[in-house]
Amino acid sequence: MHTDPLAELVTALQRLPGIGAKSAQRLAYHLLKTTREDVDALCAAMLSVKNRVTYCSICSNITDVDPCHYCTDPAREGRTMCVVEQPENVWAVERTRGFRGKYHVLMGTIAPLQGIGPDDLKIKGLLSRVADGTVEEVILATNPTVEGEATALYLAKLLKPLGVRVSRIAMGVPVGSDLDYTDEFTMSKAMEGRREM
Repeated sequence: MHTDPLAELVTALQRLPGIGAKSAQRLAYHLLKTTREDVDALCAAMLSVKNRVTYCSICSNITDVDPCHYCTDPAREGRTMCVVEQPENVWAVERTRGFRGKYHVLMGTIAPLQGIGPDDLKIKGLLSRVADGTVEEVILATNPTVEGEATALYLAKLLKPLGVRVSRIAMGVPVGSDLDYTDEFTMSKAMEGRREM
């Protein structure tokens, strides 16, 4: 039985998140036109990620050294910790260049409908890191979804008895947007999170 290599590539590319049939086909044809050296470099980079990248044993962020550079960097102050859902959220916070504390990655959110409970997340590690007494503030930076909000509330209940300040990232109208196009949930959050000028 003959298999079509191009069809196999299209099928494999469709397994990637956010890649539909048309995008997979476009990528496959692009790779077909690309030089052998560039395809080899792409394959080598993907294999390198699978072989070398792991999760930090302290904060659960992705890293190629354990512990990661966020956990070992002496310039980062350990009194403030930012809790995020996934490793890619660390990059989002880092792009602001405004946070110089430590991180903790939960590896998801509490989602009972998907069968994900607190024990499926990296919550025990977070609690033990906070319990050592060096952390003064925990910033809950979970996404503004039902699951993210529920996870933030759950964590706040666990963290407050440990004597740390627990804060939640602000939510609301994005900078540069128009109020006419803002949905009521976003506008409601913006009104709740207003500050004095």
